Amino acid sequence: MRIKLFGLLSLIAFSAVACTGTTQQTIEQVAPTLEAVATSVAVEAPAEEAAAADGTMPLPDPLLATGDIVTAGSSTVFPLSERMTERYQNEGFAGQITVDSIGSGAGFERFCVAGETDIANASRAIKEDETRACAAIGRTPIEFRVGTDALAVVVNPANDFVENLTSAQLALAFSTAETWADVDPSFPAEPIARYSPGTDSGTFDYFVEEIFDEDTAPILASTGTQFSEDDNVLVQGIAGDPYAIGYFGYAYYLENAGKLKIISVDGVTPTATSAEDGSYPLSRPLYIYSDAGIMQAKPQVADFINFYLTYVNDEIIDVGYFPASEDALNSARAAWLSAVGQ
Repeated sequence: MRIKLFGLLSLIAFSAVACTGTTQQTIEQVAPTLEAVATSVAVEAPAEEAAAADGTMPLPDPLLATGDIVTAGSSTVFPLSERMTERYQNEGFAGQITVDSIGSGAGFERFCVAGETDIANASRAIKEDETRACAAIGRTPIEFRVGTDALAVVVNPANDFVENLTSAQLALAFSTAETWADVDPSFPAEPIARYSPGTDSGTFDYFVEEIFDEDTAPILASTGTQFSEDDNVLVQGIAGDPYAIGYFGYAYYLENAGKLKIISVDGVTPTATSAEDGSYPLSRPLYIYSDAGIMQAKPQVADFINFYLTYVNDEIIDVGYFPASEDALNSARAAWLSAVGQ
């Protein structure tokens, strides 16, 4: 661009000075100034061109993006995606964004089997069979890490005997124990009311992976356990029973902290520090997934994901989760650049 502009400006200058009888020496004196002007103009190239050249992200522009965006998946990621959607629309996006809370597994089914969504929200990494399902419909899922969750284990505020449970005690509480005394002899012999996310939930998958070593049989065989994909249903159940216990994403605990009591696990309380450094046993990454073909065919999807990665750390703590590390976000940004061909 600079060379072409310099050539054009030089030609204009030559024509001007020729008309006034200016010598070749004068042209040579003017040329360096023209080159400086051309260089200055070249520096003002669009941010997107500069981003493509040096590997940084271009600035998202909700005002220019058009079309609709459909996302679905994790109930845990739902409040974060909902917040990013609200901000994207508040900053000028005029299209419609659908965010459905249906569980990570169901979200991957809609993305990889039905091909109905542009983005899958997930509180776990995609599984091999889900990746194969995506490939069968011509999609290659791209993973974007957007945050960290500390899964909250909660009881009713009237519960004055549980402050901490070990992982082994949690396994008992959500499987064979019929009363609290079966979990610890010092606890009252009152029936345990169990509340768990449904089997389509990434939160369920993660809890089973960490507490039951990926074996779903014990928790599914437990008696009196209420399963629901709607975390609000779980909150209401625990809040209404002094001998209840449940688990879900940290954001739902914060939203309902007045109705619930959070407990520590293996002696560690969930905090930003314990979630990020892994000392809290039930911390986990949060993701959104898309596909390069979708992002290239629907620029609004690419721009929304760019917006998400650019501003997520401004919102995530207020939503109730913890930021992903800068390395994780940088990897997500690199994946975005690769997907859109920059």
